[in-house]
Amino acid sequence: MKLPAVSIVAAFAAGLAVSGGLGAISLPAWIGVVLTLILIGAILLVGGLSRMASVFALAAWVLLGAFALRLDQASLPANHVTRLIDSGRLDTSVALRWRGQLRQDPERLPWGLRYDVDLDEVETAGAAMPISGGLRLSSFFNEKDTPPPGYLRAGDRVEALVRARSPRNFANPGSADIRGALARQGIHLQAPLRSGELLRRIDGPPPSLRHRLARARGILLARLDSLFRDAPWPGTILRAMLLGDRSFVDRERVEAFQQTAAYHVLVIAGLHVAALIGFVFWVAKRLRLALLPRTLVTLAVLAGYVGIVEDRPPILRAALMATAYLAARLLYRRVELPNAIAVAALVILIARPGAFVDASFQLSFLAVGTIAGLALPWIERTSEPYRRALAHLSDVSRDAGHSPRAAQFRLDLRAVSAWLAGKLPSHVASLAPRIVTFPCRAGIGLWNLVVVSATIQIGMLPLLAHYFHRVSPVGPLANIPAVLLTGLIVPLGFLTLGSSFLWRGLGVVMAKVLAWLVAALSGSIGWFSSLHWASYRIPGPPVWVLAGFLVVLVLLAIAARLPRRRWEWLLALPLAVFVFLVSAYPFSSRFVRGDLEVTVLDVGQGDSLFVAFPDGHTMLIDGGGTPGYGRSSGIRIGIDTGEQVVSPYLWSQGLKRLDVVALTHAHQDHIGGLTAVLQNFRVGELWVGREVDSPAYRALLAEANARGVLVTHRKNGEVIVTDGVREDVLWPETSGQIDAPKNDDSLVLRLVYKQTAMLLPGDIERKVENSLESKREALDADFLKVAHHGSKTSSTPDLLDLVHPRFAAISVGENNPFGHPNPEVLERLTSRGIRVFRTDQDGAITARSDGHTLTVRTFLDSGAKQVAASGSPAANHGPR
Repeated sequence: MKLPAVSIVAAFAAGLAVSGGLGAISLPAWIGVVLTLILIGAILLVGGLSRMASVFALAAWVLLGAFALRLDQASLPANHVTRLIDSGRLDTSVALRWRGQLRQDPERLPWGLRYDVDLDEVETAGAAMPISGGLRLSSFFNEKDTPPPGYLRAGDRVEALVRARSPRNFANPGSADIRGALARQGIHLQAPLRSGELLRRIDGPPPSLRHRLARARGILLARLDSLFRDAPWPGTILRAMLLGDRSFVDRERVEAFQQTAAYHVLVIAGLHVAALIGFVFWVAKRLRLALLPRTLVTLAVLAGYVGIVEDRPPILRAALMATAYLAARLLYRRVELPNAIAVAALVILIARPGAFVDASFQLSFLAVGTIAGLALPWIERTSEPYRRALAHLSDVSRDAGHSPRAAQFRLDLRAVSAWLAGKLPSHVASLAPRIVTFPCRAGIGLWNLVVVSATIQIGMLPLLAHYFHRVSPVGPLANIPAVLLTGLIVPLGFLTLGSSFLWRGLGVVMAKVLAWLVAALSGSIGWFSSLHWASYRIPGPPVWVLAGFLVVLVLLAIAARLPRRRWEWLLALPLAVFVFLVSAYPFSSRFVRGDLEVTVLDVGQGDSLFVAFPDGHTMLIDGGGTPGYGRSSGIRIGIDTGEQVVSPYLWSQGLKRLDVVALTHAHQDHIGGLTAVLQNFRVGELWVGREVDSPAYRALLAEANARGVLVTHRKNGEVIVTDGVREDVLWPETSGQIDAPKNDDSLVLRLVYKQTAMLLPGDIERKVENSLESKREALDADFLKVAHHGSKTSSTPDLLDLVHPRFAAISVGENNPFGHPNPEVLERLTSRGIRVFRTDQDGAITARSDGHTLTVRTFLDSGAKQVAASGSPAANHGPR
């Protein structure tokens, strides 16, 4: 069987993968090599050497792929907002007047409204400048002058007076590329809309077809809300499953879908497209439409669906694959699904080469590729002969056209059918063959679903572990009811919406049935996710494991199409080995043994520090946390720093467990991320200072107790020795209970390793600093984590003179509203010759000591700053 498109897209993708190593090749040389390869291939083809010609042709595709990525990276127009900012031609530190067209209707969110604007002009220095790019405005409901619903629509030209900034990534190893993800959505700037008066409609061109489709989507969303006013949570799931709006799906439900590897149900993609066009095609066939009008109607519905949904890239991929499949059927050609998939992938990669590194692109094509390469051949070999044998069961003359086993199957079913016909009343005896074959068809369909579900889960295992750090053993089982129910919910959902516009009463009745199906889906997912073995979190596998897993899958797909099965059995062993390597992660952590390492993570305006001890013990101090994280209208909103920032860093270091998690004090910017850390890692011990009567603190202790984590109170005077490192607890003085968390109740630690020391004071302020000074505690340290994000209430001159650090690290959020770090504090530090690092400017800050030399590196600067400890104050107090 020939699969030319598969070979071509593989060569093109290989070119995309190696393009970075070909950057020195000039454009003329590139074109010359490609043309030479094409010419040689043509000569060989004319000479009858088709195999050799194909080799040169594929080599040309490799170079075209590498060239396409270079063109894509340089394709931004000269007036694009990112180019203007990077070149210094546009100052975004001040408020500017931005103008452009609304991409879609204002999007309602749990916390307010969101406006996406396609920019065309910006007013700066009193002059208008043409500009391109995307701006996202966020308006919160606590503003009294929020624009009323319907005031603005998709396609309206607007002007916003805001201070917009480029999205910022958390600068830690393992952090997600938030800026790149938003750029792929066409969003290059973000800004808060602090007042509705700062956004107004201005004259502009009429809305385009794209904008009218966006308005239609807004109408459909509003209709869904009205149909499910009495049952809002099914409506929120339907907003996601039908129209791609996941904003109102509660995070607990999202996590349940993620734990069961059924999150794809909430993300519009191939499953939803297959359910919709399958239903449309079936209806058209029942209406006895010929193949051509049937196909055209299906493609028209698919085009409309692509136009109104929000998640465009996944839908476009699925739509392209479906179009290739339907076109092949229309031409009465045998449909080879791998070729259809490859054609869709090639079209997308040629149009947007950067999609190659997109996780969504990789997961989509790996899923359908696994179905086409493994599941369908296995189904063809196992159940398909018996499914075909069920057709025309009463026609004896067709028996010879089946395999011996399938023919015997037909004989047995005919015997059962004849027996049943004799037992039934005469007027229904003719239904006996259908009664007999129905459970057989259902059983075969269930078997096929099991094969597809299990195959997808195995095939996607490495990428799910790599991107989402999750293994879901329950996934193959949980996806069976999820897929079946999704196949019913999607077409019924659109039928319900359409019916409600024609006859609202019918729409309301159908919505009740739809709500029951959604409840069944949610209940099924909830039950599977409640199993203790449903899922667990792991670090992402090494690159060589990912590559090896992919190679084995490709070889297995090739072997599945061979007449003999021995190669499949031989490949089962390496596949099992790679499954074990991914799911168990039997690899050691990525720290230098023999060194003490402290990393101040970039968590925005908060604190989180990771400590790796010389012999491998680990400790996390605080978990960061954003003030906006919480609940609005029953929905969890904001960034979960523990899940989205701290945990990815820990996984990037190859960690599955933490020996100690320490909480300095229970303010949100320190405690907020720790619940997720306790859930994602096996934690041995939780250190706390003073007892606090606060909901966040009580919830953290409850989580620790539920997971069997030992809770230990630490106070002044305690000394703990771990791997040769002395940990002095300098504060608080007592572990007694207080009513509310305070900065001055912070847990203060000093780590001493041979001749080096590091001081980690939490958020203590002047009062506690004075107490420590008056007690003449041994405070000297080579490395200081500056207290309270560089606030003027901390880091007094006397304390700095006692500590006398060589390096200081400030954990602080970019453009934070508190003005941290305070200029006076920075002056105190720099005037003493202290080298200052800041997470908002340098990213994660790592101080590493072998006991004699201290080295400091930052994530955004590969250069290391180091000092020999022999001359530092920490060395002047003898052995530690």
